[in-house]
Amino acid sequence: MDLGLRGKVALVTAASKGMGKACSLGFAAEGARVAMCARTEGDIKNAAEEVRAKTGAEVLAMTADVTKAEDVKSIVARTKQTFGRIDVLVANCGGPPRGELHQMTDEQWYRAFEVSLLSVVRLVREVAPIMREHKWGRILTIQSVSVKQPVDGLLLSNAVRPGVAGLSKTLAPELGKDNITINVVCPGRIMTDRFMDHQKDLARRAGKTLEAWIAERSTADIPMGRIGTPEEFASMVVFLASERASYVTGTVAQVDGGLIKSNV
Repeated sequence: MDLGLRGKVALVTAASKGMGKACSLGFAAEGARVAMCARTEGDIKNAAEEVRAKTGAEVLAMTADVTKAEDVKSIVARTKQTFGRIDVLVANCGGPPRGELHQMTDEQWYRAFEVSLLSVVRLVREVAPIMREHKWGRILTIQSVSVKQPVDGLLLSNAVRPGVAGLSKTLAPELGKDNITINVVCPGRIMTDRFMDHQKDLARRAGKTLEAWIAERSTADIPMGRIGTPEEFASMVVFLASERASYVTGTVAQVDGGLIKSNV
C-alpha cells in the first residue's frame, strides 16, 4: 500500500530512542524527509545516523527540550528552513514521574502540565500555520493509555494526559477546514528503555527475575499475551499520518494489545 508520504516532511520530537526513533524510521522508510530532535546531542545524532543508514532518507538532527518555548520555536523554524515545509508533526515527550498524592509537590504538578500538555500546545501552535500554507497536515501526539483508563501509580499522568485528548477534539474542527488532521495515539506496554527499567525495578523489589515478572505480571492482563514493540506502535502513527487516513481526526487510538477494556 502506498501511504502517500514520499517527499513529505515529518518532525518527530523525543526521537533519539524508543517510540520516537521507531516513528522516525517508519516515516523515512516510506520516503519522507525527517527532522528529529531530543535533549541529548550525542543520542540524537546517533539515532539520525541510524535512520539515514537504514533508509537513505534525508534527516535533520536537532538538540531541543520541547518543554522550553524557545526550543520549540527553534526546531520548527529550522525544519522549515531546511526542508521548506512541515507536513507531519509527531509530538512526543517523556512522561511525568510516578508517585502518590502526598508525594507530589506543586512544582511537580506544574512540570507534568508543561511536559504532557503545554509542550503539545506549543508545537501545534507553531506548525499549524505552516501546514495551512499547503492545505495539508497531520498532527499526532503520543500520550498513554492513561488517557482512557487510569494506570496504577501514575497520578500525574492520569490527571494531565486526558487534557491532550480534549485539546485534540477541540482543535479538530478548526484544523479540519485546512485539511489538517489531529489525533492522539496511546501506547500501552511497549518495550522501551523506560518501560524495561521500571520492570527491572519491580522485579527486583518482588525478588523475581525480569523474565518471571513479565510473564506473571506484565503480560497477564494483555489479551495478546506479550509486550508490544516500538515498531508496532510506530506503524499506527505512520498510518495515521498518511493519505490513507485522510478521514480520521479527533480520535484517541490505543496501541496496547487489547489491554484497555473500555468501549470508547
